[in-house]
Amino acid sequence: MQGMTNNERAAIERASAAPMLANVRDWAAINSGTGNIAGLAAVAGRLAGAFSVLPGELRLIEPAAVERVGLDGAVSEIEHGKHLHLSVRPDAARRMLFTGHMDTVYPDDHPFQALTDRPDGTINGPGVADMKGGLAVMLAALEAVEAASTAIGYDVLINSDEETGSFSSAALLAEVSRGKVAALTYEPALPDGTLAGARGGTGNFSIVIRGRAAHAGRNPEDGRNAILAAADLALRLENAKGPRLAVNPARIDGGGPNNVVPDLAVLRVNFRPATLDEITRAKAHIDAAVAMVAAARDVNIEVHGGFNRPPKPIDAGAEKLFALVKASGADLGLDIAWRATGGVCDGNNIAAAGVPVVDTMGARGGAIHSADEFLIVDSLPERAGLSALTILRIAEGAI
Repeated sequence: MQGMTNNERAAIERASAAPMLANVRDWAAINSGTGNIAGLAAVAGRLAGAFSVLPGELRLIEPAAVERVGLDGAVSEIEHGKHLHLSVRPDAARRMLFTGHMDTVYPDDHPFQALTDRPDGTINGPGVADMKGGLAVMLAALEAVEAASTAIGYDVLINSDEETGSFSSAALLAEVSRGKVAALTYEPALPDGTLAGARGGTGNFSIVIRGRAAHAGRNPEDGRNAILAAADLALRLENAKGPRLAVNPARIDGGGPNNVVPDLAVLRVNFRPATLDEITRAKAHIDAAVAMVAAARDVNIEVHGGFNRPPKPIDAGAEKLFALVKASGADLGLDIAWRATGGVCDGNNIAAAGVPVVDTMGARGGAIHSADEFLIVDSLPERAGLSALTILRIAEGAI
């Protein structure tokens, strides 16, 4: 622990000694798939109890309304769990943001539900790395910082829908990002400790095509084939791809008996822009393609969805924050590196609000979003110490 003050050393020791593993076991044992409202409520209750040791006002906030397009093209509202928000010293001159999510990608009927201790010092289980381990690291670091300093204020936001795009928490995330000097998000680091640097963005669309039914043999010319229109549109949208924009037409729902010209189709498509300019270009391409297909196929087309996660570049503010995390790691004997990734998370939204963010401050782990997901147990105290040291230095004006 070279180059550190006695106060910093004490905070690191306190953070490292926190019961993080017990918390991970407790929280990950409850299924908290994004659609499992009862499970999310149970986990939110556990988290509220755990984070209540911190000062400030803790609330469970109702999710914003979110719509989805069904297989029949009908629009309905999706139910989400509540979001946990803690505000500490809201009038402090310097304030930070700490975010995480309580949901996982494993629904309550998924076969992957149990935790297994492995001989190699890892735990296999749903959400142990992504991100119950990260939430345990966050709490341990903040408890240690509170014992060492009250020089900084902060917000904690733990949402219930990150894994499906944070649609019901996006406005709340934007609100709590305002005025923050920096943010840390507790997505898992890679197994070797590498952090995610620049991230691309993402946009998801459900496009409803309505044609006209007709007998496929007697009078097909009277029909307007929605499946063909959807396929035509998918191909036209795919033509927008380029070095900085990936386009993935992922699914077409619709159709019926072979002797009926289909009058309904729903096209699902994902865009991955590397820059904000690519979002602008993609939007123009979508509008043009929709207009062309609607006219050529004589169908009605409704576009639902949008670009919910803007790209996250490494700008000057982010460079300073990453450099601080690297320097703090070096004082702990850790070689902190980062690299660009195609994945997205709430860090994208935070960066879009103009706040420097490092979004992989959680525990080291891997194979996330699969039944092989694992958490490296020894990384819990390591990463808690790294967070505590970084936060204390930001409180002292390091950035």
